Amino acid sequence: MVKPNDQRQAGTARLPGAHDGDTEHRILEAAHAVFLRRGTAGARMQEIADEAGVNKALLHYYFRTKDRLAQAVFQRAAQQLFPSVLAALASDTPLEAKVAQVVQLELDHLTRRPYLPGYILSELHHHPDRLTQLIPLMLGVPLDEARRGLFTVLRHQIDERVRAGTMRRIAPEQFVVNLLALCVFPFAARPMLMAMLGFDAADFEQFIARRRKELVPFFLGALRP
Repeated sequence: MVKPNDQRQAGTARLPGAHDGDTEHRILEAAHAVFLRRGTAGARMQEIADEAGVNKALLHYYFRTKDRLAQAVFQRAAQQLFPSVLAALASDTPLEAKVAQVVQLELDHLTRRPYLPGYILSELHHHPDRLTQLIPLMLGVPLDEARRGLFTVLRHQIDERVRAGTMRRIAPEQFVVNLLALCVFPFAARPMLMAMLGFDAADFEQFIARRRKELVPFFLGALRP
């Protein structure tokens, strides 16, 4: 993101609304909406400017290119979704409470932004390097270190319950993928599910409300020996 300190560093005359936090927020919100509708490849800067209610020159002043704007939107979206969930999974919270916490975090956030998983998955399909670059910035540690810490904690917690006879053996990687998939899939596949199940928006909200109550006991029950 381009944030010059002054007009000389920017190399251009100051534009109306430049360095205004509300303007930048509106641009990012508009870009996110357009990228969802068109896909990043199909989005046009003029459409984003129209959506934000600014002129296209101001988009270029803030972000220079569509690729930089796409990176900024992806970073903003990923920061809303990943850090709190990764922190919960890597914490020393007891495993059963950890599952409940992750389900609550995921469903709360995705209910507010139901199209977010589809957007993030599409971006990662075309730009798989984005997440590997972003996670160290979000967590403050290299990706390999974050991964090792997460799976070390989970492996220890799973081993404790296996020894106690309260849980069957499962690899921590499978544990994480199964849990996140159960949370994310209904939102990633939301249009398909609504069509298949005959849901309107209110029906889908009720479906997720039921899932809030049922998902934790379902997941933990599947792990019992």
